[in-house]
Amino acid sequence: MSTHHPATGGRETDRALQGLAEHLTGTLTGPDDPGYDEARRVWNGMVDVRPRALARAGSVADVDHVLATARSTGLPLAVRGGGHSIAGHSTVADGLVLDLGGLTGVEVDPATRTVTVEPGATLAHVDRATAPHGLAVPLGVVGGTGVAGLTLGGGIGWLTRTHGLTVDNLLSAEVVTAAGEHLHVDAAEHPELFWGLRGGGGNFGVVTSFRYRARPLVSPVLAGGLVYRRPHWEQALTAFEEWTRELPDEMNPIVSFVVLPPEYGLGPEVLMTVGLVWASPRHGPGLELVDRLRTAAPPDLGTVAPVPWTVWQTAKDAVFPAGSRGYWKNVAFSRLDEEVVAALVAVASEIGWVGSGINLHCLGGAFGRVPEDATAWPRRTARFWVHVFGFWRDPADDVRLTAYARRVHAALAPFAEQGQYVNFLGAEPGADPVTAARRAYGHDKHERLVALKNRYDPGNLFRGNHNIVPTGHR
Repeated sequence: MSTHHPATGGRETDRALQGLAEHLTGTLTGPDDPGYDEARRVWNGMVDVRPRALARAGSVADVDHVLATARSTGLPLAVRGGGHSIAGHSTVADGLVLDLGGLTGVEVDPATRTVTVEPGATLAHVDRATAPHGLAVPLGVVGGTGVAGLTLGGGIGWLTRTHGLTVDNLLSAEVVTAAGEHLHVDAAEHPELFWGLRGGGGNFGVVTSFRYRARPLVSPVLAGGLVYRRPHWEQALTAFEEWTRELPDEMNPIVSFVVLPPEYGLGPEVLMTVGLVWASPRHGPGLELVDRLRTAAPPDLGTVAPVPWTVWQTAKDAVFPAGSRGYWKNVAFSRLDEEVVAALVAVASEIGWVGSGINLHCLGGAFGRVPEDATAWPRRTARFWVHVFGFWRDPADDVRLTAYARRVHAALAPFAEQGQYVNFLGAEPGADPVTAARRAYGHDKHERLVALKNRYDPGNLFRGNHNIVPTGHR
């Protein structure tokens, strides 16, 4: 690696990085090296920064060398798993990136129904490994998403009502702390840190291995969607709200408002879709439930049929390609009455372009039965969680489409309950991190997370995230 870089300067830093390059089993890439622009690229195309160096780990041992270099040089650190942080936390300007994306191993133990996953794996890696065994780890909804960031933030997906969040299925983790300690963390060993890892983001260390409980899932699953054009939204949402009140855990619905790409052949209008996954090998009861919703709110289009699990989990990948520019917001609430429906329909009706949209995640079920204080996830009582997302390609749209997401959030804020899902939060330059964290987690959980931060990372080495600021850095 070429080490000299006047913007971050310092012969001592150059020597430290040269030493790091010599110790790595992986590679170190700097601004003057071939492949630097490719190495620094992250999923969100709005995040275009130039790190001082990127360390692509070839083994877990490289984590120690990178953390030691970050401590000795004072270079700001970013930890990258899949590189999908919407807020851009997978990289850092003029700093050091620990890139774990080459560590993608997945080991499945069918006898114990457990899965051990390396920190660079994506959802698709895990699904491909578990599906042949009739198993699945509850993860997210896009196959290209990194498992590590998804897990540490919480993990909402197509199995949330059936089996809970990803963090509700995490059994243990191997963690390297800011001080270089290697800890096995689970409910018995370092239980408070285990609590904080499950929703507190990457604030407390580098997780080098995740061990999950896998759930039985026979593929193909019953999945699909009902599609409604604009004149039928109010009726469909009202019927949907009533339909969700007595749903069995096996049914997992997500309502989306989107303009689909031209290849879908549905025209340029914004559509409301009710996506559905019935997580049971007995498809009959699921079809009966779908028919009940069809009767209450007849769709304009829609198919619900058996689909291979790995196909369903990757069906949206092409819609949100790497390099898309993006910004997200989210809000939790439990009402979906006439007033909330009117507000939701009003902002959804403004969508007139491919890429941006609104997802309404229906919660409850197994998710809602997890005790409120069992994990750092912000709130278990909300019936719905709205994800306002934006993906676009043209930088000229940045201001307009970011403003749209904020406008949707503001319109729904009067109905909001406390809680912000950090994986659904875009970057907010200039925002006070302490205020943002309190808003996300609530006062009590935030204070508990601060106590953990004070213990495991008092110097705030791991600040490239939705930061829990230690007491000494406020």
